[in-house]
Amino acid sequence: MQHIIDRFISYVTIDTESDPNSQTTPSTEKQWILANKLVAELKSIGLIDVTIDDKAYIMATLPSNVEHEVPTIGFVSHFDTSPDFSGANVKPQIIENYDGKDIVLNAEKNIILSPNYFKDLLQYKGQTIITTDGTTLLGADDKAGITEIVSAMEYLVQNPEIKHGKIRIGFTPDEEIGRGAHHFDVAKFGAQWAYTMDGSQIGELEYENFNAAGAKITFKGKSVHPGYAKGKMINSMLIANDFINELPKGETPQETKGYEGFFHVHHVTGSIEETVLELIIRDHNKKKFEKRKDLIGKIAKKINKKFAKQFGEDIVIAEVKDQYYNMKEKVTPVKHIVDIAEKAMRELGIKPIIKPIRGGTDGSQLSYMGLPCPNIFAGGHNFHGKYEYVPAESIQKATDVIVKIAELTAIPGVFDVTEKSKTRK
Repeated sequence: MQHIIDRFISYVTIDTESDPNSQTTPSTEKQWILANKLVAELKSIGLIDVTIDDKAYIMATLPSNVEHEVPTIGFVSHFDTSPDFSGANVKPQIIENYDGKDIVLNAEKNIILSPNYFKDLLQYKGQTIITTDGTTLLGADDKAGITEIVSAMEYLVQNPEIKHGKIRIGFTPDEEIGRGAHHFDVAKFGAQWAYTMDGSQIGELEYENFNAAGAKITFKGKSVHPGYAKGKMINSMLIANDFINELPKGETPQETKGYEGFFHVHHVTGSIEETVLELIIRDHNKKKFEKRKDLIGKIAKKINKKFAKQFGEDIVIAEVKDQYYNMKEKVTPVKHIVDIAEKAMRELGIKPIIKPIRGGTDGSQLSYMGLPCPNIFAGGHNFHGKYEYVPAESIQKATDVIVKIAELTAIPGVFDVTEKSKTRK
């Protein structure tokens, strides 16, 4: 397992934070450093057709070692880290034989990773926990996934007695800013289906995610000296506040779970004359999703009507754009690809946790691009912040799951995958 730990640390110590304000792909030049390292490593472990395009998308092939027909499958992860928290100068800490007590991430700043708050820690008592030093995120999202895919491919190359079909792997930039699949060449990838290794705790297996949209609401106003403002001033910030108060109570991220959707106001900038509010809209149910988007327009229309006479034109301008959709619609017709992953976990003694993703992955977009793509655990917890950690044993188990999926897919008659893939074509 030390080999896997060393590989993971070699990845997370390279800063690959993406930038939502950049118009380039990748969004940050520093992502190329890890991308080029990965290309060299994939070649060194014995993969073929290793390519990297001008936007840093990496693809490679492990050739089939069986003579019978086997569907080509793929595994995908992203190498950027979230801009929500610094990914520079990551200094991982390794806690062996975790005793179930508080982990001091940073004594000087009194930053503690405590099972009293993060109760999931207790399920990893006795294991090796990799944490941050309290000043950065760790980057297990999704460098744990990268580690698992590379390690699994290396293991299959070194153990040719394990039979498998052709396997394609893909590594993407900019997933954390919603662009990971934007330039992914599905035809070039050439797989009938794939799995993203981008979930959280051990056992997670997901093929449902939110339908997602983003909204930008602009509120206009009129600035007048406050001493003489009666009947004249229109404060755009207060109108924005009225708009927020019109949203359904209790339908926010901190008050919802499971299949419950939400509105999430995440950014507000303003002055008297103009305020811009940004929010995201999420729901697993397509009809409810559409109703949520419609509600934004209805609230804007209500406020515009209220100020029509005083302002003379629309005082609220609402722009709503879809971001991604629930992959369930594309995965359900080929449900056997989920069944294979579930069987792989069970054969390895891992209890599958099949649940909806309260978010999205590259797989949600890839599924709508013609590559059905469920999501499998990568092992990390508390992503996008200083309390992020990953058990080394979970990385190893995820690696084993990849190997087992490859093995199961190559067994003639297992879930009739060959016939089902022909039918889907």
